[in-house]
Amino acid sequence: MTQVVPGVVRLAILGLGALLAAPVLADGRNDFDPAHTRLGFELRTRWGQVLDGVFKRYEGSVEHLPDGRQQVRLRMYTRDVEIIDHPRYSDWARSDKFFDADRYPVVTFTSKPYDPMLLYDGGTLEGDLSIKGISRPRSLEVAPADCSHPAVGCDVVATGAVRRSDYDMDDWMLAVSDRVVFVLRARTRSAKTP
Repeated sequence: MTQVVPGVVRLAILGLGALLAAPVLADGRNDFDPAHTRLGFELRTRWGQVLDGVFKRYEGSVEHLPDGRQQVRLRMYTRDVEIIDHPRYSDWARSDKFFDADRYPVVTFTSKPYDPMLLYDGGTLEGDLSIKGISRPRSLEVAPADCSHPAVGCDVVATGAVRRSDYDMDDWMLAVSDRVVFVLRARTRSAKTP
């Protein structure tokens, strides 16, 4: 009689759960659900104040690759960025001193292909972040899932810190920290499998 290894069963069940939990659109892609997704960032002033930024407009999707891996693609629009409850900081964030929204209207993140188990177990999501036309390799730390259907039944939460000076955003360095922490809470839209 063949013996089944418990770890293999767990992987098979979770893998099947990932396929069932995140229905795929006809083109092999799941779009982010705008009702349950928040893409933002945090800055700190030298006085310890936390500035909470949010991309009010974005496009995000999870591509399902032929080899079973997935890839995230994000486009966040800088003209609509807002620093919550701080209109003056919002103007600064859109200005040529920070995102330079008139010249660079989009911030992008494209992940490297990853195993879907990352959404369950958590770990590092590698990719490339492009701000103001400068692209650099960056990683996000994905938190372990809080539910059995991540990205559908609960948020996928990922965070990653960058230095804004690496992206030619070094204005107000005495007043605002060089460190920017991106905070992504995302779910995908439900769709029927073709």
